[in-house]
Amino acid sequence: MKTFSTMLKTELKLSLRGMDMFIFAICMPVVVMIILGIIYGNKPAFYGAEYTFLAQSFGAISTIAICAGGVMGLPLVVSDYRNKKILKRFKVTPTSPALILAVQVVIYTLYSLISLVLVYAVAAIFFGYKLNGSWLQFTGGYFLVMLSMFSIGIMVGGIAPNTKMASVIASILYFPMLIFSGATLPYEVMPKALQKSADILPLTQGIKLLKAASLGLPVNGVIFPIVIMVVLAIICIFVSVRFFRWE
Repeated sequence: MKTFSTMLKTELKLSLRGMDMFIFAICMPVVVMIILGIIYGNKPAFYGAEYTFLAQSFGAISTIAICAGGVMGLPLVVSDYRNKKILKRFKVTPTSPALILAVQVVIYTLYSLISLVLVYAVAAIFFGYKLNGSWLQFTGGYFLVMLSMFSIGIMVGGIAPNTKMASVIASILYFPMLIFSGATLPYEVMPKALQKSADILPLTQGIKLLKAASLGLPVNGVIFPIVIMVVLAIICIFVSVRFFRWE
C-alpha cells in the first residue's frame, strides 16, 4: 500500500504538469455540453417528447473524459515510460505490472470523476438539467464504461512495443469512438448503416447504457451492452498483465 500511495502521488504530480488531460478530459466535455445546451437546450429528444435532448446527451458527453483518459492517455503514458527505460528500472524493484497500471487507472479515474461533476454542474445550473432515472444505475453504468475503456488503454499501453506504435493504435481506437459512438455526434442522427457500424464500438454500448439510466428507460434493453463491456474488460486486463512489456 505504501508503494502504491508513493507512486500515485508522484505520477499525479507529473500528470498535472501537463495540459493534455486538462484540455481533453476536463475542458472539452464542458465545452461540448455548453454548445449542445445552447443549440438544443430542452428541445424534445429522439426518445419521445417527454425527454429533453440535454437529458439524452448528458450520459454521452460524460464519457468524453473516460475515452480521452482511457484510450489515449493511458497507453501513451505507459509506452512513454517504456521508451524512456523507466519500466526497465521498475523491473528490478518489487513493483508489478498490475501496480504500475493500477496507479495510472486511479489517476484517470480522478480526471473522469472531476469531469462528470463539472459537466453535471454546467447542465444543471445553466440549462436546468435533471436526471430522470436512477443515480445508482447511472453511477454503476459510468464505472462500467470506465472499466471497459481503461482496460483497452492498459492493454495497448502494456503490450505496444514503442511509443509510436502505441500512439497509432490509440488514435485508431480513440477518434472513431469519440466521433461515431455518440459521445459528440448524436447516435440517433446517424444513418442506419453508420449506426450498425458504430454498434461494434464498445463506447457505443456504454453510452446506450448511460442514456437508459439518464432517461429512466427500462433496463432490460441494456443487458447486451453490459455483457459486451464486462467481457471486453476481462479479456483486455488479462492480455495487458499476461503480456506486459517492460522494455
